[in-house]
Amino acid sequence: MRILKILYLLLGLVLLGMVLAEVDIAEVASQIKNIGFGILVLLALYLVAFIVDTIAWQMALVKVPLNARWTYRAWKLRMISEVFNTVIPAAGLGGEPLKIELLKKQYDIGYREAAASIILAKTFNLCALVVFLIIGFVFMSQSAALDAAFGFVAGIGLLVFSTMIILFFAVQRWRIISLTGTWLSGFHFARRLGSVLHHINDMEERLIDFYTNHGGRFAGALLLSFINWCLGVAEIYYTMIFLGHQMTLTDAWIIEAAVQLVRNGIFFIPGSIGTQEAVFFLVYSSMTGSPSLGVAVAVVRRFREILWLLGGLLLGVFLPHKSMFAKKPSESVNITDSPRER
Repeated sequence: MRILKILYLLLGLVLLGMVLAEVDIAEVASQIKNIGFGILVLLALYLVAFIVDTIAWQMALVKVPLNARWTYRAWKLRMISEVFNTVIPAAGLGGEPLKIELLKKQYDIGYREAAASIILAKTFNLCALVVFLIIGFVFMSQSAALDAAFGFVAGIGLLVFSTMIILFFAVQRWRIISLTGTWLSGFHFARRLGSVLHHINDMEERLIDFYTNHGGRFAGALLLSFINWCLGVAEIYYTMIFLGHQMTLTDAWIIEAAVQLVRNGIFFIPGSIGTQEAVFFLVYSSMTGSPSLGVAVAVVRRFREILWLLGGLLLGVFLPHKSMFAKKPSESVNITDSPRER
């Protein structure tokens, strides 16, 4: 596994090297200088997007109040876990075990309740992303700047990705894992599955209960997740303005959709190193004729990501004992699993 991680990282670095070899570095640097204090606006946009995403996750914690105090608590946990989500090649899930542990240790939220909220939040995010990508694909098909080959590849990627997300939701909603496990446990070679089926059943019960009895929260979380993806379009749009180039919102949507499709499809490369830069390079080459501009936008986004991760590290290092981890007994929500369920 460690060898694979190293190989994935090397692959990303090779892609990054190939991109940098094809552009004028001096021109890229000259364009980046134009960003100025615009980076503060981009950070503010990402802060809003992060808060929106945090509230969507908060909605999955059905026994947690939807108030500012709990949003702030959830936001801090998201900030810290985002560091691990970015650097660990696990489809954006590398920091989720830490988030579950912190919810349990600091706010007395049971492991299963926390784990269910993580699965639900990921479902909101991915379902909203499918809608976002479909709209982006429609814009791609109508764009005169992109050739048919680009649209064809994007269409295939969207079809595969959408199918996987539909299956991911179906597995949760219709108990496919437990039903399959029950069937397999009837065979001699798989009898040990019976010992873990009650854990699976419990998790499925939590997920199905949310989908059937909390429709308002489900719809609200999906809407917030979609808004979160749209804020990525705004980031591209304003980045272009700060770099001194005007772009339509439609074109910005196409670029963001292409970036997110590749990032989620090639999740195994840590931090999407090289892949993100390659997508910006290719799309900007086709749409604007300026690959250097695409790399400049990619560098600005990478710089924003680094600043954000540093913020998460600072929260994790300097605030744990006084602000984040300290709690009064009256402030816990007491959502614990029974000893038998743990």
